[in-house]
Amino acid sequence: MNLQETVLMQMRELILRGEFAPGQRLAEQQLAQRLGASRTPVRAALVTLEQECLVQASESGGYQVRQFTPREVADAIAVRGQLEGMAARLVAEHGVSRQLQLDLQAGLDEGDRLLSAPKLTHEIYAQYASMNDRFHDCILQASGNSALMRAVALNNKLPFAPASATLPMQSNQVQDHDWMRYAHRQHHMLFEALKRGEGARAQALAIEHTEVAQTNMRAALAQRDGSAPPLSAIRLVVGG
Repeated sequence: MNLQETVLMQMRELILRGEFAPGQRLAEQQLAQRLGASRTPVRAALVTLEQECLVQASESGGYQVRQFTPREVADAIAVRGQLEGMAARLVAEHGVSRQLQLDLQAGLDEGDRLLSAPKLTHEIYAQYASMNDRFHDCILQASGNSALMRAVALNNKLPFAPASATLPMQSNQVQDHDWMRYAHRQHHMLFEALKRGEGARAQALAIEHTEVAQTNMRAALAQRDGSAPPLSAIRLVVGG
């Protein structure tokens, strides 16, 4: 289990929940104490969060929280959906290689195993996020379209755009578990469409995968801003 991945997810959640004010300086030592970790994984997480445009370098040194709007987040997720939909269509039309099939099946099996646990822990969240990133990246790489890959990499620099940046955390375990299982069922359906060469269906499934995240992201941001009743969870579907 990678402690750095766990710390990264916890820090993303704190930012999304509005635990830090825009412009607030993030002190490594205080974050480490709050998360029960050393400064090393916190420092590494801050570097990643800067790449995701959630924090920015402070003039006085270190990092501070970057201000982002719900529109920025929604636009980034929407663009990712279209780009990954194109990648899925290309893979289905080109045909799924034996190696790609093995890699995707391994991800599905790992996800099934993780989500069969009776309780979701930080470790399970982080392991699922890692698997999810690999699953999405396998499809993207298999598309063979270098321009598409560059476009995804550029879009991933926007707030909460990467596939696993919207992982549900803590809160209502039952609801989080249900949402993650639903997202993983979409992975299974996408895999079947790819194997059958159903380009249009694969594209539609990849786009729908991110539409689920749009709905839950809007709800989570509304809760953060106090414009909606408590949700009991930041229920953002992984990779969706």
